[in-house]
Amino acid sequence: MAYDKALADRVREIMDNRPYVTEKHMFGGPCFFAHGNMAAAVLGGGGAMIRVGHDDFADLVLEPGAEPMVMGGRDSKTWIRVDETVCASDEQLRPWIERGLAYAESLPRK
Repeated sequence: MAYDKALADRVREIMDNRPYVTEKHMFGGPCFFAHGNMAAAVLGGGGAMIRVGHDDFADLVLEPGAEPMVMGGRDSKTWIRVDETVCASDEQLRPWIERGLAYAESLPRK
């Protein structure tokens, strides 16, 4: 399934041309990396995938439109899938993208 190109453009805009953010096509859509650490992705099946820390995961997965990302048949404990309702407005999407960036920026550079 094709990814939402308009959503990808909106994520790029939220990334605000940070010089250390790079993009690579994976998981059926563009993935965004901060200093070499993956922060977020626009998924081919719809929605977005956001990287969060273990400490924040339990609270964030309870947010409306959020669920654990399933990888290899198992629920991730550091990746959250946000659905199309969250991605529908910049007001809802921006905090998620910023969370993913903040976590990726906190990791050692690659």
